Amino acid sequence: MILNHKNGMSFFQFPNLARFPELWHGVFTRHGGVSPSPFHSLNTALSVGDDVNNAYQNREMILQLIGNGELVSAKQVHGNDVIVFSENRKNSAVVGDAMISDRIGKYLLIQTADCQAVFLYDPIRRVAGNIHSGWRGSVLNIIAQTVRAMTEHFGCNPRDISAGIGPSLGPCCAEFIRYKEEIPEAYWKYKDNNDYFDFWAISADQLCDAGVLPQNIHTTRICTRCRTDLFFSYRGEKKTGRFAAIIGLER
Repeated sequence: MILNHKNGMSFFQFPNLARFPELWHGVFTRHGGVSPSPFHSLNTALSVGDDVNNAYQNREMILQLIGNGELVSAKQVHGNDVIVFSENRKNSAVVGDAMISDRIGKYLLIQTADCQAVFLYDPIRRVAGNIHSGWRGSVLNIIAQTVRAMTEHFGCNPRDISAGIGPSLGPCCAEFIRYKEEIPEAYWKYKDNNDYFDFWAISADQLCDAGVLPQNIHTTRICTRCRTDLFFSYRGEKKTGRFAAIIGLER
């Protein structure tokens, strides 16, 4: 991962996505914002207990760092609905856990604190995607749903897509004591003997099953619960903020 510092904020970029000059993307750390403890400090979520004015100010600071356009987000509900932002869509209130767009200056914002943000980009069709995938999203295979939507709505070929799996709960900390009730048996092969699941591997395999080439996938391999010095972690902190993962076309 490539670590950048700008305007008092820090954000990571994927090397496989950074090579596209028309694309802006970044996974922000928790630092550089205005929110007080326990949301300190770059919280971007509107419904975790922080003053929404702080969250909006943090979002505006991020947008100023990017330099132009607008941030768009959705009410995340741990489902598998994909929102398509295209020329004909008005930016009304939306509910869903994945967004795709071919619009210049429309930056797709996912907010996480242990769940994965999965970036997708097709440089041929110039379509960006951002996925919020927690364990429920993994079970519902929201990744395949999003790749399918890119194919159906924009004519993307999965083989052209590059993907990045962001900082999230790692196999070191993803313990599921009641996994037999929560996670289908098909996913038990990703569990170790102590009931810890490797959701990074699940997402990489789901991307490959959807047609994305293995060499086009980059996994951060940073566990948010282990690195609360950098990122928010619901499992590690309970009451906490949500850090921003953003992707979009800038030209």
